[in-house]
Amino acid sequence: MSPRAVVVGPPGAGKTTIGRLLAKHLEVAFRDTDDDVVRASGRAIADIFANDGEPVFRAMEEKAVATALREHDGVLALGGGAVLSERTRELLAGHTVVFLSVGLAEGARRAGLSTARPLLAGVNPRATFKALLDARLPIYRSVAAVEIATDDAGPDEVVAQVVAALASTASS
Repeated sequence: MSPRAVVVGPPGAGKTTIGRLLAKHLEVAFRDTDDDVVRASGRAIADIFANDGEPVFRAMEEKAVATALREHDGVLALGGGAVLSERTRELLAGHTVVFLSVGLAEGARRAGLSTARPLLAGVNPRATFKALLDARLPIYRSVAAVEIATDDAGPDEVVAQVVAALASTASS
């Protein structure tokens, strides 16, 4: 079993929104590994970060991704930092990974200052978001078969672009 598409990208890129719409379009199930972590732990991600720290969350996330890649055959959205794990990157090899990119201004606007995004909390969330983008961009690109820019496109347009890209990668 293998997901039809694995959606990755930074906070605010639209992984969950686009993932759900893509799954609906493809008539398959949608799954989000952040939801899997919350369900398995019984706690919000922000609580895990605050009480146990990022390394504990990342270990839980890595396990959730490995399980979902084995079990799920629909559209799978990964948390924004999931690709930081070398093991996760290895597991993504051979899967159809769609990188939803977003620029600094639009990503910061979409992600906002939400406490649900613990890595963006703090004194200067915009600078934190820029550092996050700078560090992760090459990693997202290294695992992706497809890259779709989301800044100037609505969700339906992004989904149409993903569907077209998936069709062209399937035929090549």
